[in-house]
Amino acid sequence: MSAEGKHPDPSVRTDVSDVPAAGSGAPFADPGTAPGTASDAAPWARPTSGMDGGGAAAHAAAGGSADAADVGPRGPDRRSFLRVTGAGAGLAATGGLGGLLAGCESPDPRSGVRRGAGPDVVVVGAGAFGVWTALNLQEMGARVTLVDLYGPGNVRSTSGDETRGVRTSYPGREQWTSWAQRAILRWRQFDEEHAGEMGPPVFYNTGDLICRDTEEGFITEVKEIWDTVGIAYDVISPEEAAYRWPGMNLTGITHCLYEPAAGVVRARATCQRVAALFQLRGGEIRLGRAELGNRSGGRLLDVQVNGERLPADRFVFALGPWFATTFQDVMADKIRIPMGNVVYYGPPAGDLRFQYPNMPSWNFSGVTGWPCLPPDNRGFRVRTGGRAGADPDTSDRWVPPEQLDRPRQVVVERFPDLADAPVVQTHSCHYESSATRDWIIDRYPGLENVWLAGGGSAEGFKFGPVVGELIASRALETNQFPELAENFRLDGLPDVEER
Repeated sequence: MSAEGKHPDPSVRTDVSDVPAAGSGAPFADPGTAPGTASDAAPWARPTSGMDGGGAAAHAAAGGSADAADVGPRGPDRRSFLRVTGAGAGLAATGGLGGLLAGCESPDPRSGVRRGAGPDVVVVGAGAFGVWTALNLQEMGARVTLVDLYGPGNVRSTSGDETRGVRTSYPGREQWTSWAQRAILRWRQFDEEHAGEMGPPVFYNTGDLICRDTEEGFITEVKEIWDTVGIAYDVISPEEAAYRWPGMNLTGITHCLYEPAAGVVRARATCQRVAALFQLRGGEIRLGRAELGNRSGGRLLDVQVNGERLPADRFVFALGPWFATTFQDVMADKIRIPMGNVVYYGPPAGDLRFQYPNMPSWNFSGVTGWPCLPPDNRGFRVRTGGRAGADPDTSDRWVPPEQLDRPRQVVVERFPDLADAPVVQTHSCHYESSATRDWIIDRYPGLENVWLAGGGSAEGFKFGPVVGELIASRALETNQFPELAENFRLDGLPDVEER
């Protein structure tokens, strides 16, 4: 059912203190509702209860259950864990987490926080794939050491920008669409368990608006995959969209799709928070470059980190764009590492139309973005194409002046009241894409206890909570996802055409 003709109150929210970010950033429809019949409420309509009062109910409304069994293994009650242990180490290896662990005391190393009794695993790479894999391995009983060159959430990593979108619009990719839906539930669950005690939420349920000048192609294909998987959405007219979200210019747009459950995640803060939780539960983080060490009988015995031998039973390398410069014998032709540009604009003081929760994330052909998010408020985000990538250790991470014209054109055309808004921040980050734009989760050839995990293909971050579970299960050989046993393999993966 279309939302056309149902006009919400267009008043702009001026106070987000009662807006639970992991709750309805837009009407969070029950996926049991027939596709295309999400909700008639205003996109900024939300419950006013706090996180503790509404978290389980919101999760159940998302098609899950207040019981964790519906979304897979969760391990112990982390709220209780944080209270019992005194809640709160910063990342000792990286100098602490400041506000990410607001109000928490550092645990006494003699406090009895125990590591797992399972195998020793070294995870190399503390980006989205790495930190979520380390945490899931820990939940499965492994003793885990996490190694990274620069630390979790560092600015050079693919996950080191401020925010990442979480949506399910993947035409022709049923697995990605269904896993993105599952990931949204996990993001909400993560905040329900940890927001407050470990700082502000990381997931903000903005909803996502897709705008095109034709129904053919993307619009039709997205509706088809959503109908197949059972994703709730609204088909709305451009006039209705412009009415709901003042500040958008939709001239020339003929078709709009709105996904109520979509949102935006604070990317860098998430990697640091997951790493902090990993440490609170007894995990160790080391800084340095890890290199393959001694081998015996088709197994790796250790890695060398800053000249020190670090032995383990199993190893996972989640290197992101560093795969292009590491393991040249295996990965040189399997990954390309282009750079994407992000520009943040500063809305006029007092103009809240461009702030969460008054605008959704948005998707025009070739460009995406979203409103300013609390608590960081980096600005109104516009993402466009970037440039070819080289070495992730030496690449500049700012947008060069000659590449600022395209994002400014988008702002002038689609958000004209920001036409003269200042650029308050830019960021360029490497992506790592396989030729098939699918993940790589497979053994290192010739080493049965070494796993490679990468190929996020500009979409990997949003899947972190679920792909980390998949990678961990493969590394421990638990056969937790038998239906995916032949997926994400290096064998048969075509070479990329360019870097």
